[in-house]
Amino acid sequence: MMADTSFDWLNPFASIDLGIASWADGIKQWAISHREMIQPIKRFFESVIVGIEGALHAVPPLVMLVIVALIAWQAAGRRAAIVVGCCLLVLGLLAPEAWGLAMTTLAIVTASVILCVLIGLPLGVLAGKSDRFEAFIRPVLDTMQTIPAFVYLVPVVMMIGIGNVSGVIVTIIFALPPLVRLTSLGIRGVNPSVVEAARAFGASPAQILRKVELPLATPTILAGLNQTIMLSLSMVVIASMISVKGLGNEVLRAMGRLDAGKAIVGGLGIVMLAIVLDRITQGLGRSGRERGHRHWWETGPAGVLTAMFKKTN
Repeated sequence: MMADTSFDWLNPFASIDLGIASWADGIKQWAISHREMIQPIKRFFESVIVGIEGALHAVPPLVMLVIVALIAWQAAGRRAAIVVGCCLLVLGLLAPEAWGLAMTTLAIVTASVILCVLIGLPLGVLAGKSDRFEAFIRPVLDTMQTIPAFVYLVPVVMMIGIGNVSGVIVTIIFALPPLVRLTSLGIRGVNPSVVEAARAFGASPAQILRKVELPLATPTILAGLNQTIMLSLSMVVIASMISVKGLGNEVLRAMGRLDAGKAIVGGLGIVMLAIVLDRITQGLGRSGRERGHRHWWETGPAGVLTAMFKKTN
């Protein structure tokens, strides 16, 4: 007996097929057959990741701890430097392999954030300058933020394969929207009278952008950068499903074996890294008033060196 295929006005969706699944399968076959076109991009991403990871692993752990703490002191003050130093110390003491895994994770996050800045900052500036482009890119950013992160994994793996490169690309897609949105918001939030004054003094559009709009929008842009970094770290565990190394992979393996110890080590390691990066990026956004109306070279380690240099002369 043949199935009833009559159209039901109360349930029309059961009789309509737009062929989206078949269309998606066609894209899959195209991606597989044209995978060689993606290889130059893959090699570029891989070289960036390997270079950053090699540099991080080449520095001894205690030296790296001191360097990061000094960066935090310069960016956010002594209190932040103490917090960062303690977090890195806890990270190193979690397990013998925790520091190496953390450096691999930090390399992936750093590569992702650098590429997010290179892509997101120009897009955000353009969106802040052009209403038409902002209207075009807004639904794209909405889609990137609302689609579940697991959905990104399938097309990326089809085109590039598994590994750290795929993890970086997936992380960029997931973490890029806040930087674009907040850069656009910062540019649009600049006082128009300041821009008009700069234009009246003969400044070109490029000079206005570089010397007026970007400096005034910096706190908002850095807030977007902070969100991008946090989202990159949150993507670490999900990206480990496509063989991305680091602390996220440790958490995934622990989940598969129901190993609570390794899961806690991996999870706490990610938390420690998040605190370190959050304190440094928040410190970069400090205003001149919060620095005591001093230049950056008059505070932190640079201020100590400057004072010593003045005394010797």
